[in-house]
Amino acid sequence: MKSILRPQRLAVLISIALGLATPAFAQEGANGTSFVENFDRLDTAFWYVSDGWNNGSHQNCTWSKKQINIADGVLELTFDDTKAGDRDYACGEVQTRKRYGYGTYEARMKTADGSGLNSAFFTYIGPTDKKPHDEIDFEVLGKNSARVQLNQYVSAKGGNEKLIDVPGGANQEFNDYAFVWQKDRLRYYLNGQLVHEVADPGKLPVNAQKIFFSLWGTDTLKDWMGPFAYSGPTKLRVDRVAFTAEGDKCQFPGSLACTVK
Repeated sequence: MKSILRPQRLAVLISIALGLATPAFAQEGANGTSFVENFDRLDTAFWYVSDGWNNGSHQNCTWSKKQINIADGVLELTFDDTKAGDRDYACGEVQTRKRYGYGTYEARMKTADGSGLNSAFFTYIGPTDKKPHDEIDFEVLGKNSARVQLNQYVSAKGGNEKLIDVPGGANQEFNDYAFVWQKDRLRYYLNGQLVHEVADPGKLPVNAQKIFFSLWGTDTLKDWMGPFAYSGPTKLRVDRVAFTAEGDKCQFPGSLACTVK
């Protein structure tokens, strides 16, 4: 007797085949595709600019769109003593409007100066998006710009910090920060060199996330970020950011995705 595939069964098989062919969309909600951003301009259809609020009492500045600028192909996020909202300082943050899943994330940036400040390139999703808090971080704390802190959160649980030396200082020149996020491992890179790998399933985020750049300060988190000491305006500068989904070709010459699988 000839076997006949019912329509429902056929649909399931097609869905499975498509899922295997497009690993970048294996995570629910991952609607962003591969891109490279060289910041010739700030495309607000792609980037959301935080404006008019802060992330809590620990933050001594208010996000302000006035702290975001493009200059000579570089995204600039400024921290200065401009009063904004109920804070005496203003600071900058941008985030992608779409969410991204497994793949290679790369940023070329030069961080800000000053104890009590945090220059960050990270991915995040959380309760405001009706998802658990998952996060993957590169953070340079101005109290010691010779190091970058790596970390990841899984369902709001962190505690995975690791400090990596940045030769010459993260605030002195542009450096390349990247991570390759896969279902079974997470690898961090600095200037093309592998500096940390995570393979423990309990320490691997699973939810698609947005890409962020932020520069902010604190008066209260002294044990972590050092005592706040404002000495004048300072900037986090981002020359380029790229995302390459698993299985896609690399997005620019010299990309980590061209050589690392």
